[in-house]
Amino acid sequence: MSSRIAPLALGLFLVTAMPLMILGQSTNHIRKYKAPPPAARVEITVLRDSNGKPLMNAAVIVHPIEGDKDKGNMELKSNEDGIALLDQVIPIGSTVRLQVVASGYQTYGEDFKIDAAEKQIVVRLKRPSQQYSIYAKTPGATTSAPEKAPSGQPTPAANQPANPTTPVGTTPVKDSSQPKP
Repeated sequence: MSSRIAPLALGLFLVTAMPLMILGQSTNHIRKYKAPPPAARVEITVLRDSNGKPLMNAAVIVHPIEGDKDKGNMELKSNEDGIALLDQVIPIGSTVRLQVVASGYQTYGEDFKIDAAEKQIVVRLKRPSQQYSIYAKTPGATTSAPEKAPSGQPTPAANQPANPTTPVGTTPVKDSSQPKP
């Protein structure tokens, strides 16, 4: 008889305990749905500065910024029309740092405030300019080093004589009595 009572007692316990366990759970821990903030449609157009034609396959990198901190990045490529599109990704009112990198062009970078539902940004990339060197003559550059005479000797300053033993305003006299080495 005890072998029949044990399953019956277990079944009775489960039937009475299950509703109590279900009712004992609190419903306060259910996560409420929070709608995402409104997002903007950002269209970035990449053009050549020289002729205004679209630049294809330029890397467009967008860094969302919060305060002084970078919150990750998104990297896109411009299409054949030079357009990279961020649709409903960047929240309105946020700041983004935009970088555009293309082979054979100067890298572009600037911060933008996304303050409207639609934002169009036009980036004009320039070819790299000539690098400046202290060793090469560049037009308009001033040097602080003394200029060299054609023989390789430094040119004398305007207020100093060419030969320190000859007084200013006189011509040196050659002594022909001494033999030349």
